[in-house]
Amino acid sequence: MEGKVIGPGPYRATKLWNETIKLFRGGMPLRRHWANFRCYDNSFTGSEAVDYLHELLRHNYNFGPEVTRYQTLQLLRKFLKAHVIEDFKGRHGTEDFEDNGHLYRFPTLSPLKSFPTRPLLRDCSDLPRLIRWDDYEELPQRENIAPQKSAVLTSDLWNKRHSVAIGDVHECKLIRRKEITAKQMDHIWKSMTVAHLQRVLGLKSLDGVLNPTHVNGKHIVHNVFSVNKTGIVVLENKAEDMPYWVISAMKCLANWPNGNESKQPIYPGFERDVLRTVGDYFQRLKEPLLTFHLYEVFVNILSLLHKQEVATEALQVSCLLLPPPNRRRLQLLLRLMARVCQNPNLPPLNDTIATRTLMVQMFSHCVLGSVDDMDLDELLATKLVTFMMEHHSTIFQAPSKLHRQVEEHLSHLKRVQQMSRLFQIKYAGSDTDFSTSPAFCKQISRVESEEPKVIGTQTPLQELLEGLIADKELPAKDKRKRLKQFQRSYPEVYHSRFPTEESKAAVIPEKAPRLKPPLMFFNLKKPFQPFQRSWSFRA
Repeated sequence: MEGKVIGPGPYRATKLWNETIKLFRGGMPLRRHWANFRCYDNSFTGSEAVDYLHELLRHNYNFGPEVTRYQTLQLLRKFLKAHVIEDFKGRHGTEDFEDNGHLYRFPTLSPLKSFPTRPLLRDCSDLPRLIRWDDYEELPQRENIAPQKSAVLTSDLWNKRHSVAIGDVHECKLIRRKEITAKQMDHIWKSMTVAHLQRVLGLKSLDGVLNPTHVNGKHIVHNVFSVNKTGIVVLENKAEDMPYWVISAMKCLANWPNGNESKQPIYPGFERDVLRTVGDYFQRLKEPLLTFHLYEVFVNILSLLHKQEVATEALQVSCLLLPPPNRRRLQLLLRLMARVCQNPNLPPLNDTIATRTLMVQMFSHCVLGSVDDMDLDELLATKLVTFMMEHHSTIFQAPSKLHRQVEEHLSHLKRVQQMSRLFQIKYAGSDTDFSTSPAFCKQISRVESEEPKVIGTQTPLQELLEGLIADKELPAKDKRKRLKQFQRSYPEVYHSRFPTEESKAAVIPEKAPRLKPPLMFFNLKKPFQPFQRSWSFRA
């Protein structure tokens, strides 16, 4: 009779509808009844259906003991309209279900609903990616400096990437690391919040549950940081807040009997009129406080309520997605409901319904509802609002795990920005086919350049050096020049290949010795005459 807990997933309300029908059809006692001098087998009366279904819902975990007999009657009326049941004459749809001895029966056709077909959100382009450490912007180049013509290398991609070591480099541009803007900060919170929500709900995908385009990162940041000392969100635009008379009425009930700030005369039934004033305001809202876009998200949380910590964290994350005005109204409403239920000094607000049940029934459909008016909206809202009312003090706290993850990501970005020293050089074309590492050079210190994690493996450098040595088509002059540049760029690799001058001389051709011309002295005052030696003989 308890039924199974419907797990999280898209269109959970339809699953619950079908599961409830199966339990009702499979367990409802059927027997022979007489009406108008005729016998009807496999039938039941309206009162019998209400009694059985009420107990079924109260003991079913998906709904809980908060379900009232009136709510059960409303559900049976929906069953009759949807042809889940019919009266003994086969009528349905236009008839109204009655809680009396009127006879009903189950139709032979299956009354189960088919799942709605909605396009899956397989394109994740709407979800902004996290700001990475290699985000940069190009700086404008000076117009009076002509770009240097670059030689095209015919080496492999690795040699192309390290072409600076041998002197042939591509055209480069000066770039600068972007500082994290407020808009990017919103995107980071949005991306990480949606990802965290998916993990908490235990879903492989949010297709059919949440459309990322309906998530506003600015709302998330505002809900996290713009709060007062009691944790209530503070609105920037006061015109979006509730009217003053509604807030005064809520304070009056929440702090009864000491909350009458307006000093209005108190008469018998005054507290009921105040509650009716608050109820009228929330019932006239055009949209539930949890919004139509987030309906599937909160319906999926219902399956986690038996795990209090998980459900609380899921609600913490989900409530961050609300527009700040909705979040503020919901906070104040749930706090009011909790205080009214716990106030022993408050007179009964209804002659037949307990205060707790009255508060849940009055405001549940103001909190959760679908745009299509789903058949189980009222029952689902009752269970969710009951849980949120009992745990309202923790639900509206920013989830510590998510907050810590975002702060760690932001700290990582700031550290990398500091290490990169803001300015770097990017070589045109050097980002081709480099998917696992940065596609540009960055200015770093000597200590960092000597770290293995920065310079990487030396095997490709050694292969590059051997290729230079073995290149027979390269003139000796150019070879020595490039090897000298390689020595300045990678001294350790160069020294390991040529530890001594002898090893270097055995591979690298020496320069041809340059002959000095003989010294000749001339008398610049006299015209140049060829030198002639005169011979004289002595007797």
